[in-house]
Amino acid sequence: MDVQPVRAAIYTRVSTEDQAKEGFSLDAQLDKLKSYCKARDWIIAEKYIDDGYSGRNVKRPAYNRMMKELDKWDTLLVIKMDRIHRNSKNFMFMMENLKKEGKEFVSMTESLDTSTAMGRFVMDIIQRIAQLESEQIGERVYIGMEQKARTNSGLLGFNIPYGYNYSNGKLTINKDEEKHVNRIFEMYLNGLSMKKIADQLNTEHIHTKQNKTWGSQTISLILKNPLYCGYLHWEDYLNPGNHEPIIDKDEFNKVQEIIKQRNLKTKHKSKVFTINNQ
Repeated sequence: MDVQPVRAAIYTRVSTEDQAKEGFSLDAQLDKLKSYCKARDWIIAEKYIDDGYSGRNVKRPAYNRMMKELDKWDTLLVIKMDRIHRNSKNFMFMMENLKKEGKEFVSMTESLDTSTAMGRFVMDIIQRIAQLESEQIGERVYIGMEQKARTNSGLLGFNIPYGYNYSNGKLTINKDEEKHVNRIFEMYLNGLSMKKIADQLNTEHIHTKQNKTWGSQTISLILKNPLYCGYLHWEDYLNPGNHEPIIDKDEFNKVQEIIKQRNLKTKHKSKVFTINNQ
């Protein structure tokens, strides 16, 4: 049985900073990679060259074309790992995609070859280290946010809520969206379900903050968010905010009570916040 030769995708990249450094030129990379393929009897299926692009993101034309042309090659070959990515998260995402598609990865300088047992072992270690780093970052972020919420030190990281604008660390009311927030609460108090409210807004061609159509979940998030009556919450912390409310506290509490009653009937579990009068 004839063994089919490996089809290699050669990827080379230089950024504007790299162009001034010896050994990083595209020609130098190509010459070494061609020699490597020749020594291993690999066929060069395609050369993908990004000239003047950073490795810190994936906004590179040749890189994106290469990842769309997976059927053309079997192995992705680079001269050094930082030529393909300088961001560990993007690198791991690429490796997961290659593994799913049955493709191999070879870095010539680091002698990393995922078609070998040793190469897969090294890659497993790299992935575990990246996962550990990601989890440690997540833990530090969580501790920081918990501290900020506990001491009521202002806004935590979140998407700008519908009905508000955000600038200079403060929320200000978006007048165009404010009226629709009021309508959402009014319609719910008048007996409409979250789905019917969403359908009504979509029928009127009113879009969400992200310019998308409304859904029951989006309506639910607005109705349950104490931010609209002047409070900020994170996990179990509920603190007065320094922004102007759109909804009166009494109206907000009435909506929460209706949500609770409907949840009891449907046996649906979801957390709601009732605001005490202070």
